[in-house]
Amino acid sequence: MAAGEAVSPPRRRTAAARLENAVGMLVEIPAALLVLAEIITLFAGIVARYVLQQPLIWSDELASILFLWLAMLGAVVAFRRSEHMRMTAGVANAGPALRAYLDVLATCAALAFLLLIVGPSYQYAYEESFITTPALQISNSWRAAALPVGTCLMLLFALLRLMRVGDAALVIKAVFSVAALVALFWFASPWLKPLGNLNLVIFFVGVVGFCVFAGVPIAFAFGLATFGYLALTTRTPLMVLVGRMDEGMSHLILLAVPLFVFLGLLIEMTGMARAMVTFLASLLGHVRGGLNYVLVGAMYLVSGISGSKAADMAAVAPVLFPEMMERGARPGDLVALLAATGAQTETIPPSLVLITIGSVTGVSISALFTGGLLPGVVCAITLSALVWWRYRREDLSHVKRATRSEVLRAFVIALPALALPFVIRAAVVEGVATATEVSTIGIVYGFVVGLTIYRQFDWRRLVPMLIETACLSGAILLIIGTATGMAWGLTQSGFSRALAAAMTGLPGGSASFIAVSILAFIVLGSVLEGIPAIVLFGPLLFPIAGAVGVHEVHYAMIIILAMGIGLFAPPFGVGYYAACAIGRVDPAEGIRPIWGYMLALLAGLIIVAIFPWISIGFL
Repeated sequence: MAAGEAVSPPRRRTAAARLENAVGMLVEIPAALLVLAEIITLFAGIVARYVLQQPLIWSDELASILFLWLAMLGAVVAFRRSEHMRMTAGVANAGPALRAYLDVLATCAALAFLLLIVGPSYQYAYEESFITTPALQISNSWRAAALPVGTCLMLLFALLRLMRVGDAALVIKAVFSVAALVALFWFASPWLKPLGNLNLVIFFVGVVGFCVFAGVPIAFAFGLATFGYLALTTRTPLMVLVGRMDEGMSHLILLAVPLFVFLGLLIEMTGMARAMVTFLASLLGHVRGGLNYVLVGAMYLVSGISGSKAADMAAVAPVLFPEMMERGARPGDLVALLAATGAQTETIPPSLVLITIGSVTGVSISALFTGGLLPGVVCAITLSALVWWRYRREDLSHVKRATRSEVLRAFVIALPALALPFVIRAAVVEGVATATEVSTIGIVYGFVVGLTIYRQFDWRRLVPMLIETACLSGAILLIIGTATGMAWGLTQSGFSRALAAAMTGLPGGSASFIAVSILAFIVLGSVLEGIPAIVLFGPLLFPIAGAVGVHEVHYAMIIILAMGIGLFAPPFGVGYYAACAIGRVDPAEGIRPIWGYMLALLAGLIIVAIFPWISIGFL
């Protein structure tokens, strides 16, 4: 790509770059302001409800309107930054010429979906204009307009990206490839309709699989497959797909997603995460493998504040890795353990995966938050057992043990930070506040503690943090939207009934069902990542779990841990490469040591699966 750009016409490239930067700024600043507006609106509602005892009847409605705009503008920011979730393993292993072609092909595939959906999204927004919101008494098109506006902005950035590619022949080749495939399916429509449910394999396995392995962002892969299935094999109005996307992205529980993402960035910036890690290091730093235990424990604690695994790893790794390397730890082993703890803490509330499961399956968020604590402890124990074995001969002759006064001082400094994860869990589990409300309170708490106690608050980082929150949230929510549309298509086809019949008929009953689910979600976690897999198959599989006698919370913990193993296991797991990027370690160095940690996590998962009490004992 770099060589191609060198021969591109300078004037055209500069004009496209300037336009992209200007429009990017016009999108990023409103996206950041929307995150801020969400926090202020929700906090005002909390104060009015719990302090003044006079609820603001319009606060939730306004937050819902702002949320859809935040989701779409965040998706635009993620598209511009190329941060939409995608499987890069196949593309990364391709040669330079093929990699350049696949990168442009991915942009063209996204462009094709956006062109196909822009008309139905405008039609959907127009239809919503006839609905008046109950509290604010305004047209619902003010909210629904976010869909066509966001689609058009992503269209613009896709075109600008293609203009910036220096090799015109490469662009033409990629555009022709996508256009030819779309035309092929369009002309094959008369032959596709009689195939019935075989079309599910063609679109939801063939098209999705091809797009994902070609490096097309997962959200657009789902969107293309669902649009093609509905347009070519059914008589369903395509506006329905936009409606299902809106429904998936607008669930009230998902309001907590951007708030917990921002909270994760906030605890890193204010020094709260560093204080917790320092306290744990003073307790365990003098034992063999001590800092590895600290890494496991710190990820458990920090995961109790942030909902984002990337934010958790970014908060913990920079504090511990330098000291661990000074003690002789190999970088590959460190990044392998970091990735493993990312998988281990997927069940720790307020995990975004828990919130997503509650959103798409109707399982109680309070029950999920309660049930997620012990499975994380079990996996921490299995990981720690392997750490003990690997580091049982570590030389600690040069390490000084912290005195009691030093441990006490570290504890006092860390106490305001240590209190936050326990407050978050207790408030949601005891029903005092919702996940959304407690995330808002956590943000305000983080601001106060950062400004008054730790006094480590860099105002210059605030806007980039807000933009990063919008970007990550938009990428997650667009996937949830397109996966919701895809799940709806699968349900309408009768696939869910066929799947239920097949799964309930497995020999061995619930044990076989759990074993098949574990294998399926390890694969799905590595190929689709966690949240898309949950949104797509959660509504289908949870009713089956109930039918075969598996408790819904127990089942949730099993599939989350299985998905986490797939997500953080090389060569396909995106989470593993995120851990390598955060630790600044070559991925090749961690591949050998990570398999031991993955086996330890699998052992923990099997224990959780065998003993339901671990997940549901405290419900």
